[in-house]
Amino acid sequence: MNEDPSQGASIWAQIVEGALAASPAEQFATVLGIVGVWLMIKRNLWAFPLGLVQVSIFGWVCFRAGLYSETALQVMFFGGLAYGWWHWTRGGAAGATASGAAAEANAAAAGEGGAAGRGELPVSLLTWRARAAWAAGALALWATWGSLMVLVGASAAWVDAFVFAVGVTSQVLQARKVLENWVGWLISNCVAVGLFWSQEFYWFSVLYLVFAFMALAGWREWWRAWRAQGAELRTASGARAGDSA
Repeated sequence: MNEDPSQGASIWAQIVEGALAASPAEQFATVLGIVGVWLMIKRNLWAFPLGLVQVSIFGWVCFRAGLYSETALQVMFFGGLAYGWWHWTRGGAAGATASGAAAEANAAAAGEGGAAGRGELPVSLLTWRARAAWAAGALALWATWGSLMVLVGASAAWVDAFVFAVGVTSQVLQARKVLENWVGWLISNCVAVGLFWSQEFYWFSVLYLVFAFMALAGWREWWRAWRAQGAELRTASGARAGDSA
């Protein structure tokens, strides 16, 4: 079955129109969002103040448009970013949810010459049990928020609630500097692409597609950082063994 060329042209026209019709505040928030995610991929602390400004602007835009679910999501993001900024600047080893290998890597990073030794909180990895617990929490939040959205008659209530639940979960994991946050963002952004496309918000679909690819880049970058922490552990252990010989 051949696609109607005029339909494809119409979609692209709507994408361009959506970009041009966005208010200056929306355009500014979009730029801040992309830059903020890039800084987060690089584990740069500037991602947090930039993100706080971005979600504040976008939350205000959503509130004025009557998009209260999206407004609530931005409030959640604001809290997660504020907490993450505080948590990352504290440095030190990650919580007890890290796996044994990750805990060793974190300990190495906390040592002399490690990431935390330079004032940077090391990347951590969840155990399988912790992953199951976080997934269960996200599903519970989805069920709760989805039921509420159905009651208020929201459009695409369950899909929108899924994006909300997984996004909030990913934000908290990101604040804890847990590698798996990027898996959550990838899932949430991919679903958001379909959600906005089904609502004919093609410009937002393109943006979330960009964010999905950035989530893949984030996973790759943080995975390399986590492995580097393990290399630091082996180097530090070898140095200590040489000193004691």
